[in-house]
Amino acid sequence: MVSKSTSNKPIGVIGAGSFGTAVANILAEKNQQVWLYARTPGKAEAINESRTSNGYPIHEHVTATHDLEQVGRSCDVIFPVVPSANFRELMKDLSPYLKPYHILIHGTKGFDLNVNRNKIDDQNPLTREHVRTMSEVIKEESSVVRVGCLAGPNLAREISEKKPAATVVASHFDEVIRVGQNLLRNDRFLIYGSNDLIGIELCGILKNIIAVGAGTIAGLGLGENAKALFISRGLVEMVQIGKALGGNAQAFLSLAGVGDLMATSYSNLSRNFTVGTRLAKGESIDDIISTMEEVAEGVKTIKIINELAQTYSVRCPITETLNRIIHKEMTVDDAHRYLMKFPFRAEIDFD
Repeated sequence: MVSKSTSNKPIGVIGAGSFGTAVANILAEKNQQVWLYARTPGKAEAINESRTSNGYPIHEHVTATHDLEQVGRSCDVIFPVVPSANFRELMKDLSPYLKPYHILIHGTKGFDLNVNRNKIDDQNPLTREHVRTMSEVIKEESSVVRVGCLAGPNLAREISEKKPAATVVASHFDEVIRVGQNLLRNDRFLIYGSNDLIGIELCGILKNIIAVGAGTIAGLGLGENAKALFISRGLVEMVQIGKALGGNAQAFLSLAGVGDLMATSYSNLSRNFTVGTRLAKGESIDDIISTMEEVAEGVKTIKIINELAQTYSVRCPITETLNRIIHKEMTVDDAHRYLMKFPFRAEIDFD
């Protein structure tokens, strides 16, 4: 159960994007005061004046703020939901206001690349030591011990429209799972728990790669059979590289694995799927990124996983091919012809 002291305090959500806003509204439905941190004072003021964020009304118990100190000092439970590229900087700014009693449950599905890129070469390849999940960033940059993540088929627009959904709260601490369940669970939003924190985080990160690829199939109009074939092969690839990075194969068959994979690989509401469809229409990756309102984590993840796969001698043909598309070394049409001839492994190895 949430402690009395925690339940009487406001809950913090850092990141007023589409998913952060959706999480804030769910929390507020429990008659919980919520501080929603926005990146700029102007955005916080606009949210409070319009009572909307990302085009959706915000609950009366949600108040936007640009004051990280206020969030850290007044909230025992905080949900950071910001792009991976900004996550470490955020934690450095937030850390002075955090104590070991805080609980942080992040909702970011990406890697932190904490390395000088000039030092990565054939003699010094990219390794797992160079990349961090967001839970690892939290522990590196703060005194917080009780850390968790949210992962699952959580398309923000559908959650904001109060359509049924579910997520996984993963943490090494059962208390963190219980707190997340008590704060977020309602009649239309189911909350599952898992102690496999790294495995669940990797599910949310790696499925973004496959979602980009599925988008290219949709953009080319290749049909649902081709997409199902691609997604099933993508799941095998996720498991192979996930295991090499320290994940558990079983995690990928969970709601946070195959569940999230299905949602983001079939929906135009998915940013990563949208990147793929636009690539298939002939747009450059630079133009796509520059015109997207929110970050598609899959683009960065493709580049990182492509290098890690080479380091650990894991053959990831989908990731490798998408990386070549992004770097204009292969067209989308050529990529799909190549993958149709590739001798994929048939089954997932759970050993």
